[in-house]
Amino acid sequence: MRHICLDTETTGFDPAKGDRLCEIACVELENYLPTGNTFHRYVNPNRQMPQAAFNVHGLGDEFLRDKPYFAQIADDLLEFIGDMPLVIHNAAFDMKFLNTELRWAKKPLLDQNEIIDTLLIARKKFPGSPATLDALCKRFNISLADRTKHGALIDTELLAEVYLNLCEGRSPSLMFNDTASTISQNNQTDASDTATIKTANVQTPQISLTRPRTLQNFLTEEELLAHRAFVEKFRQKSLWINH
Repeated sequence: MRHICLDTETTGFDPAKGDRLCEIACVELENYLPTGNTFHRYVNPNRQMPQAAFNVHGLGDEFLRDKPYFAQIADDLLEFIGDMPLVIHNAAFDMKFLNTELRWAKKPLLDQNEIIDTLLIARKKFPGSPATLDALCKRFNISLADRTKHGALIDTELLAEVYLNLCEGRSPSLMFNDTASTISQNNQTDASDTATIKTANVQTPQISLTRPRTLQNFLTEEELLAHRAFVEKFRQKSLWINH
């Protein structure tokens, strides 16, 4: 099972008001682990960068001036994504920009039904708790040390780790006594929201147990004698003492 984790940076909050994409990144996962295949492009938004947006991601007019327009990278993006499900945090925001840009570029739109929204999954899994990407990284002890500002590529890499933890750390195989377990992929859809959670059933092989190790006894002889005297008081009435 393959997925594509995706994140974007923009000039603002609403493409209907003239805001545009300025960065997009994708990380490919196979059986819930990164394959090393990534897609990353900076995009010339063809408009001035508002100061508020610059403060978030640090992408300014001078840096973006010689970058390609979205229409020039759209085919490469669609080829990388293919028909794989997308994993996005707060998918409504990114999809609004992506499909608007694709429509302006006269390219096929992305299927809204093939989206796994980690924000919705986190809200369902941890009701009442913060569900931002930063908050989830802290919950799962994922380091944010390399992240000074928001960036599509680093945020996508963090998203991949968060998604793996939300799926309870599933991996493609578990090794016991040189025997590999197998994973079958199931799709599980929650009717209460639009999040689709892909889960894996891990078939664990039989493990032969060896003689248990003898545990070190930290009780003193005096404590052992006191315990035995206490237990003797209940011997006649107790069902759990081995007579």
